[in-house]
Amino acid sequence: MRPYIRAAVLTACTLCLTAGCRPGSYRRGADETAYKIIDEAQEQTLGRAEHFTIERPADTLRRRLLLDQGLPHAGAASLGSGSLDHVPHWPEDAYPPGPDTAPEAAAWPQDRPLSLTLAQALQVAARNNRDYQTRKESVFQSALALDLEANEFRTLLFAGLESEYTENRTGNDPLRGVANTGTASAERRFTNGTALTTGFAVDLAKLLTADRSSSLGLLADATITVPLLRGSGRHIVTEPLTQAERDVVYSLFTFERFKRTLAVRVASEYLSVLQQLDQVRNAENNYRQLMASTQRARQRAEAGRLPQIQVDQALQDELRARDRWVSAQQSYAGRLDSFKITLGLPTDANVDLDREELTRLVASIEQFSKSNDNQRGAAPPDASDSATDKPAEPIPPKLEGGRLEMAAGRAVDVALKNRLDLQSALGVVYDAQRGVVVAADALGAELTLFGSATVGERRGVGSAALPDAQLRPSRGLYGLGMTMDLPLERTAERNAYRNSLIALEQAVRSAQGLEDQVKLDVRNSLRGLLQARESHQIQAQAVTVAKRRVESTELFLQAGRAEIRDVLEAQEALISAQNALTAALVSYRVAELQLQSDMGVLQLDEKGNWREYEPKDSTEE
Repeated sequence: MRPYIRAAVLTACTLCLTAGCRPGSYRRGADETAYKIIDEAQEQTLGRAEHFTIERPADTLRRRLLLDQGLPHAGAASLGSGSLDHVPHWPEDAYPPGPDTAPEAAAWPQDRPLSLTLAQALQVAARNNRDYQTRKESVFQSALALDLEANEFRTLLFAGLESEYTENRTGNDPLRGVANTGTASAERRFTNGTALTTGFAVDLAKLLTADRSSSLGLLADATITVPLLRGSGRHIVTEPLTQAERDVVYSLFTFERFKRTLAVRVASEYLSVLQQLDQVRNAENNYRQLMASTQRARQRAEAGRLPQIQVDQALQDELRARDRWVSAQQSYAGRLDSFKITLGLPTDANVDLDREELTRLVASIEQFSKSNDNQRGAAPPDASDSATDKPAEPIPPKLEGGRLEMAAGRAVDVALKNRLDLQSALGVVYDAQRGVVVAADALGAELTLFGSATVGERRGVGSAALPDAQLRPSRGLYGLGMTMDLPLERTAERNAYRNSLIALEQAVRSAQGLEDQVKLDVRNSLRGLLQARESHQIQAQAVTVAKRRVESTELFLQAGRAEIRDVLEAQEALISAQNALTAALVSYRVAELQLQSDMGVLQLDEKGNWREYEPKDSTEE
């Protein structure tokens, strides 16, 4: 990775220099450098390179909704950085790009909501969620930090010009002169710790008084330092670069983990909104039925077939049903607004969700629900069973039937291989081990070999009358020496070494704790999956029984064999069962996604499209 990064970065810097010292050139150079580093890191750590950019489109969905739907907003910042007026002395007129540079899009009708499926909601979150963008920028910044560390081992060139006017009136005759200097130097640090510095200076000194003498100065020098003991190993010298490389990997792991958790969050909130919408429908249906029950009760009371107290009971339940219906509507609106914030959209935008998503969930779960009907006792016992004296035995639930229902040991094995945050934690342990090596190296003696060479002479106003200087290696100044620092005082280094060992132990404990937490997450997700599936099956039966109970009590009421309270209680049981069924359905789907996230196998691309885990795919395990 390291040679490729250096070559890519050096190329980017060369392009930046040839383009000139404009801010835009530097920005493009930084972008090219960082994106190449990220692409290389993706290939080596994730096995794939995805398109990665921190630039957001000028015409975002948020901006379109604000403008096309006529939504109020606080200022230009609400529409994006491209809509801001440039402050005085802004360095780049064309950056960030304004909305007029984006492809024209059809205006969004104000009277038509933006309808989003679950897949579309994931894509919207990938483009508009603010935390998502911040995490991407963290990856980008870690790549820039790596570039800065790599810069320590490149050949660095410097050049400058200086002109100075001097007037000396301390003597009897004033002395005035001008000294012009041009300097160029190069520095290079090698991975073994050797540092080489070379420089060249040209002076032109001219007197403006007296005989107006002038003189040319030439000076070339070079110095080299070579550490021989402390700080001399490649593993010591390049440790900051190595850590910067690993920080890029960790940032990618963190970003990938965040993408998966965000996908589960978006799906969970999406289904939660639909669940609340289903409760609105159930509450409305219940309200309508109770209104009809109250009307029938009044009619029967007027005919003398029902006492007034039962009419009042029906009316009370009707009022409670209306209160529940209104409350459900407001809860739905609140959850939808909160979901818009998760997507990064305005809370007052006209947005609607795909109401058929729950229907598709029901169809996907029915395929294993039917196969387990006999095990969960869905069918009532037949006559032969009821005639026996054999006591009923409860059947314990089992993880079976569902696509992701598997043994806990198998799920934990998959998680330990695929959880990126756990891989990062184990990487931190290795980092701490290297830290111990570096700290131990600092305890030793320091022996440095150095050399210097200087050829030529400098010129200034005071030496303008001297002859021009010449570069004569035979008359140069040369030096060779050695310095040694004995390890007599190493208190700070001693403490740093001991702290590095403590840091290693802390990193090990942190990795152990995360490993145990991963196992706990997976096992809890499997328990939640089992409970949600059992709850769905139970509530499906409860809805069937509740519907049959409502129908039978209505018939009994007409026949005079039941009271209005029986009908009201049956209706209350029905709406509770319907709400519980939807909640169990959503819980099961969220538990599926959460399990995939906990195992680290839920994959998302840069556009927010996900690919779910298939247990039969051995490559993931």
